Amino acid sequence: MTETAVRTSLSRRLVRLAEAATTPLLPADYLDLVAPLRPGADLRARVVSVRPETRDAATLVLKPGADWAGHVPGQYLRIGVDVDGVRQWRAYSLTHGPRRDGHISITVKAVPGGTVSPYLVHETKPGTLVHLEPAAGDFVLPTEARKLLFVTAGSGITPVIGMLRNLFPVTEEGVARPSGKPAHDIVVLHVAPSEPDSIFLADLRALEAAGAIRLVARYDDQHGVLDLADLAGLVPDLAERTTYACGPGGLLDALTEHHESAGLPLFTEQFRPTMIEPGEGGTLHFADGRSVEADGATPLLEVAESAGVLMPSGCRMGVCFGCVLPLKEGAVRDLRNGAITTVDPTTSAAGGVPIQTCINAAAGDCHLAH
Repeated sequence: MTETAVRTSLSRRLVRLAEAATTPLLPADYLDLVAPLRPGADLRARVVSVRPETRDAATLVLKPGADWAGHVPGQYLRIGVDVDGVRQWRAYSLTHGPRRDGHISITVKAVPGGTVSPYLVHETKPGTLVHLEPAAGDFVLPTEARKLLFVTAGSGITPVIGMLRNLFPVTEEGVARPSGKPAHDIVVLHVAPSEPDSIFLADLRALEAAGAIRLVARYDDQHGVLDLADLAGLVPDLAERTTYACGPGGLLDALTEHHESAGLPLFTEQFRPTMIEPGEGGTLHFADGRSVEADGATPLLEVAESAGVLMPSGCRMGVCFGCVLPLKEGAVRDLRNGAITTVDPTTSAAGGVPIQTCINAAAGDCHLAH
């Protein structure tokens, strides 16, 4: 037997001995208690600080695990937290570029009636461990120099502030501008319900004062709801700019229609699906014989959880496919676009048709293989 084979055999024996000594747990379970951010562990982060931004928004600074691969400004990550014994996943933009201390940050706005965002904003304490997934998303700056327009509303400012902080870092002396002519000519049109509710307003004003951007701030309580017919007046050289937009679905839909009709380039980022008007509901049946009434407006995932049925879930936005289950029989409606999926057990595959329970509601009686 070669020396390498001997070492491999010995290593396997040691692993088996460790597993036998720690059963029913695994050695990794004990390592998680003392070194949860170690290489090779499930990707996690430790909350370093929680800083309020407005009355209902806060920035969480996180120390990620050793296997965090970094990100490009503008990207987002999915964060997992355990709330009332159920692991919930949500997507949030990273609000900075690469940092010297290796930390990362997200800014969360508490959604009224929400499960995760109020917990992160109002209840999370430094030292808390959260679960992470690698950064993702294509909402990033072009590599070539370009005239840009950022249109943001509410917490839609978060990916944009990450891009801007990377382009124009803040030092003790203020916003650092690169020597020479800036690579990008940037206008930021930021919309908020009111001035006090405007996340990162101080940062945007500091960037404008340094000459890094031109800021056009619009507040609903002062200026009324933004009318895109006024866009050319607010940004006279609109036709020369590439627009990046992040915000509520209604704004993004309107911008898409506006820019398509004008033949203007537009890139958008949206984490929350736009739901259509609800339709008919029905009875949701489970494989163990339980059933619960479901209306046509509530995702099947939420209906089941309200009835005490534990369901697989992930982002809850129709992005990650962590909630997919087979529909054995019945009909469901996709709340994003109204598409109906029907399953006839006599003609469909025996395993059923996979559906996303987080964005589908009952459109009649439906049977899930769960």
